[in-house]
Amino acid sequence: MSDVKTAPEGLDVVSVLDAKGLSCPMPLLRTKKEIGKIDGGQILQIDGTDPGSRNDIPGWCTRAGHEYLGEKEESGYISFFVQKG
Repeated sequence: MSDVKTAPEGLDVVSVLDAKGLSCPMPLLRTKKEIGKIDGGQILQIDGTDPGSRNDIPGWCTRAGHEYLGEKEESGYISFFVQKG
């Protein structure tokens, strides 16, 4: 997938969800639960290893009214950033 959105630097993350080692649908299910714990406008970081999350998380953000800020490739995992709507 070539249209990967890269997250900007310096995001003010309020919560980090460790979803490394989990496979679909668990990263998305945990993300849905975790986003409920933060306030609107705050940013959740999801660290995961499931390549399916590259489609699942942005798609869910669109449906659920949250803003997908992008991702960053880390060493051995991917960090996804979601701003609660």
